[in-house]
Amino acid sequence: MAKLHLFDLDGTLLYGSAAPVEISRQLGLVEEIGELERAFAGRLLPPPEYARLVRELWADLTVEQVAAAFDGAPWLAGIREVWADIRARGERCAVISLSPNFFVERLLGWGADATYGSRFPTVPFREPVDLAGILAPAAKVRIADELCAKFGLTRADCVAYGDSMSDVELFGALPMSVAMNADHHVSDLASHTYTGRDLREAYELVRIDGFGHGNR
Repeated sequence: MAKLHLFDLDGTLLYGSAAPVEISRQLGLVEEIGELERAFAGRLLPPPEYARLVRELWADLTVEQVAAAFDGAPWLAGIREVWADIRARGERCAVISLSPNFFVERLLGWGADATYGSRFPTVPFREPVDLAGILAPAAKVRIADELCAKFGLTRADCVAYGDSMSDVELFGALPMSVAMNADHHVSDLASHTYTGRDLREAYELVRIDGFGHGNR
């Protein structure tokens, strides 16, 4: 049975949305972030350049707006309950996202053992983005390995939950994965597929079937 559960954020824990979209909504910049998101998804913008442009777009961002974006985001139901169950079983859970760390780390308060996001300056911004701290999809595998080493586990003890191209490398590296409201890039690789808005239902696929394979 999995002992380390690794969750993507955008499109996975957030239903049909992403942290940058929810943050930009607070600034009235939904159209502008939409253009950047499409370019990023289409691989027209590499992660560091995307981050640099987002930092410029959010020049006036405040801590209060980040909190409002987090609180008002379309989260899946049952996240805290699932993470509480994982920890009650003596297992671990972490969030690995390409989105800004100042948003992702708020999930520590919901029961995640660890969170990882692209490293942005402290809000309100006073410095440029350190491009060396911006995560790319390959970083998810590296971080998974680091967490395994920290907790005395191996990749065979892990399950990944994700939805899109940024999760492909991680899905390919782990024996069990759940495609969450996903596109074909990950659903074709996943051990299980889930469509819906309740993390408890997706988590149940893992609990019932262990490391068995076959889409649901």
